[in-house]
Amino acid sequence: MDGLAERFEEHRGHLRGVAYRVLGSLTEADDAVQEAWLRFSRTDIDSVENLTGWLRTVVSRVCLDMLRSRKARREELVGQQIPDRSADVDTEQEVLQTDMVGRALLVVLDTLTPVERIAFVLHDMFAVPFDQIALIVDRTPGAAKKLASRARRRLRGNPTVSTAELARNRRVVEAFLAASHAGDLDALLAVLAPDVVRRADPAALPPGAATEVRGARNVAEGAVVFGRRARFAEVALVNGTVGVVVAPRGRLLSALVVRVAGDRVAEYEVIADPARLRALDLGVLG
Repeated sequence: MDGLAERFEEHRGHLRGVAYRVLGSLTEADDAVQEAWLRFSRTDIDSVENLTGWLRTVVSRVCLDMLRSRKARREELVGQQIPDRSADVDTEQEVLQTDMVGRALLVVLDTLTPVERIAFVLHDMFAVPFDQIALIVDRTPGAAKKLASRARRRLRGNPTVSTAELARNRRVVEAFLAASHAGDLDALLAVLAPDVVRRADPAALPPGAATEVRGARNVAEGAVVFGRRARFAEVALVNGTVGVVVAPRGRLLSALVVRVAGDRVAEYEVIADPARLRALDLGVLG
């Protein structure tokens, strides 16, 4: 490995981390890093004072171009099934990256404009100053700061209940998810109200399955089946209260709108129709 390649490799991990958080796809992040390498290899870097900052700027600009070119295509993918590639090494790496960043965060980041996403990721996750971000998004530093602030508000969502109620509901929904993931019928019965109702879009169900199920036993048995997807699920703010997003590799597949009463799940709806998913008000729980 020559000296130029060695210098780039010292920064590859950081660049990959930036690109993944901006793009939400490990494959695309690696493509962006490769493009940054090609630009790096054609540049006289002796005149570059801050190599880390220069490389981060290059990969961020590449990512911004990629975000702009795929915005419409990614919106079309909302709610679509993702092929099972569990044996693929790259998929395993992406699962680790997604778990580290957070599925709900990646889902909500996808609702931002490309420049909002760049500004938020660079400033809030990597502490890049706004004067540097401004050069990437072609805005003034003040405008770049507003982009990050707007993104931050979108990520927080619009809670419709108190902070204390959010915390209580979160504990209940997390217990429901854990029991579903474990396939623990008794734990599910403990967290479901006796007269619980589960509704679901047909797109979320096997052909011929009932779109409405009532009673704790029936709902719990169905939730055990859902447990196979629970590893892709994460609590999030859904329509103002605690719900669930199911997002393999950070791509929104379905969402659960949950109503909690008396520290139990009283009702939930599984939304998988793409149009309904796009209409949801989503946010990230701190």
